[in-house]
Amino acid sequence: MKRIIYFAFLSLFLIACEQEPKDSYVIDGKAEGVYNGMRVYLSKVNERGAPIPKDTAIVMNEKFSFNGKVDYPQLYYVTINGTPGRLPIILENGISKLHIDNKILSNSRYTENKAHNVFSQYNSQLDELNEKRNLAKKNLSESTFLKNDEVMKTDAEILEKIENKIKEFHYEYIKSNNDSYATLTILNSQLRTRDLEYDKIVELYENLDNNLKKTAEGQFINEALIKIKKINEAEKATAIGATAPKFSAPTPEGDILALDDVLSKGKITIIDFWAAWCGPCRRENPNVVKIYEKYHDKGLEIIGVGLDGRRGQQNPKEAWIKAIKNDNLTWHQVSNLRYFDEIAKMYNVNSIPSMFILDNEGKIVAKNLRGKALELKIGEFLD
Repeated sequence: MKRIIYFAFLSLFLIACEQEPKDSYVIDGKAEGVYNGMRVYLSKVNERGAPIPKDTAIVMNEKFSFNGKVDYPQLYYVTINGTPGRLPIILENGISKLHIDNKILSNSRYTENKAHNVFSQYNSQLDELNEKRNLAKKNLSESTFLKNDEVMKTDAEILEKIENKIKEFHYEYIKSNNDSYATLTILNSQLRTRDLEYDKIVELYENLDNNLKKTAEGQFINEALIKIKKINEAEKATAIGATAPKFSAPTPEGDILALDDVLSKGKITIIDFWAAWCGPCRRENPNVVKIYEKYHDKGLEIIGVGLDGRRGQQNPKEAWIKAIKNDNLTWHQVSNLRYFDEIAKMYNVNSIPSMFILDNEGKIVAKNLRGKALELKIGEFLD
């Protein structure tokens, strides 16, 4: 009889395991020391990094729970009223446990989640490497202060090795976990690094499991890589020594003026990206006027590219023409009146004022100079 009861219990246990939710998630939370009524939030972040709450739970008797569904494992953040910080988790369908540390939220424990374990291991190993880098920086700072050349050289070599190891760690970890949804979060974070190695990131993305590429995050990464490629191409096209990209656009009178038309008239040509609404541009204009008046007869030409037409600007053309007159801009002016238009993108212009100085063959010889620096550079060519 006991054996029958045992097997009956075992059968019920196995059935219960089989019925564990696979198409929805359950987070069983513990929040020791957290008062009743405190709210716990489960949030995602938008493209600007702002949190968007997706679910809310209320702590009762130091417990709370979340229930819901995700299409695939994704990065979410847990926050709780009265507790500083936020806890990143990879949320996936199934049952998981969350034990809140009400002093330091980042010390909370989130368990029984395959994708999160990959994410957690990555952060743990990265923290260890960062600690070694911080120590190496401290040692180098001390040896530099003591002016110990031999030790300085050794400390600098150690720091360089650690930094190279950190850089390779990101790539190797992504490569070895190319089938984990957590990798999407890690790969996405690499898109924002200063020393981004584009070709490596593309290779890592291409080697991802196809299921990962089909997700919203996977498609976002692909679109970001396409944008980065265009930016890289624009930077190469407008590097010093490169031939400036050709363009043409309407003048205030409605005629079409091409860059080549202006180049043919002078020895040195400035392409000046500006706008009527741009305060720094308008403040720089008197300096450009002074330089133009000083060097125009010696061969200086300027073509202004107006970036008016931003959202909320009531009459872009009127504002553009008025600013030309008020600021006494007597050189060539063109504008599509479409804000940061295709010409700005062609030159990788993301902020203004932005200037490019070309020689008589149309090659870029200098860029993004202002004030006295601009005058001195023009003087080098024309005095």
